[in-house]
Amino acid sequence: MPLPKLFLATALVLATQAQAQIQTPLASTGTLVIVPAFGEVTHANDHVTATFAVEEQDKDKVAAASRVNQKMKQGTDIIRREDPQATLKTQGYYTYPIFPEQRPLPNGIMPKPVPTGWRVGQYLEVKTTSLAGLPKLTAAAQKVLSLNSLNYGLAPATLQRLDAERIAATYLNLNQRIASVAGAMGRKVLDATIDTVDFEGSGNYAPQRGEMAAPMAMARMAKGAGEVGEPSFEPGETTLQMQLVGKVKFK
Repeated sequence: MPLPKLFLATALVLATQAQAQIQTPLASTGTLVIVPAFGEVTHANDHVTATFAVEEQDKDKVAAASRVNQKMKQGTDIIRREDPQATLKTQGYYTYPIFPEQRPLPNGIMPKPVPTGWRVGQYLEVKTTSLAGLPKLTAAAQKVLSLNSLNYGLAPATLQRLDAERIAATYLNLNQRIASVAGAMGRKVLDATIDTVDFEGSGNYAPQRGEMAAPMAMARMAKGAGEVGEPSFEPGETTLQMQLVGKVKFK
């Protein structure tokens, strides 16, 4: 056989052998495979936490506090009337002195600061699942109170139900990925045994409920305010996620 043909025949034999080795799956008996999985569920928000507030400013601290107390009582009564099932909680009460701009005396000494007025305020937290009536409640309360913040979320009963669905979805994803891994390894799913399931094994835990924003200074409401138009609110939805890591051993 001529030399070039010999080289060609040898190359074809080696290529065939290499291809056969590639197509032959590696031994996987007793292999331990780490399989991550992911699942999520989404649900429309059915719970809201609204924070109302009132703030007054006056040279007389007692006068400012009296107006705050009166308006908060009026606002609380309005909210209870509009939504008897709502949960109310006093969130904070503050009293701050108001000082004028300080300028040094001719001798360079700063004078002792003397307050020229007082700022008094109070917050009220309202939790409810009556989202349909929230615009009407807010408009009624805004006759005497200010709306400071709105935080939508899921009611405790909804969270409990969705948690079971989230676990089921994540475990289903684990089984689907195990089947894919088995197929890639040239093994049957029946050859795989789940050794360990570590929920949230990635270290990414469910986010905590957001803390209420820091108190903000609010503009005083005009005395004798008229009717307030109902605001427009969009509750949106919440997505709950879960991750797990499964250890799978092949026979």
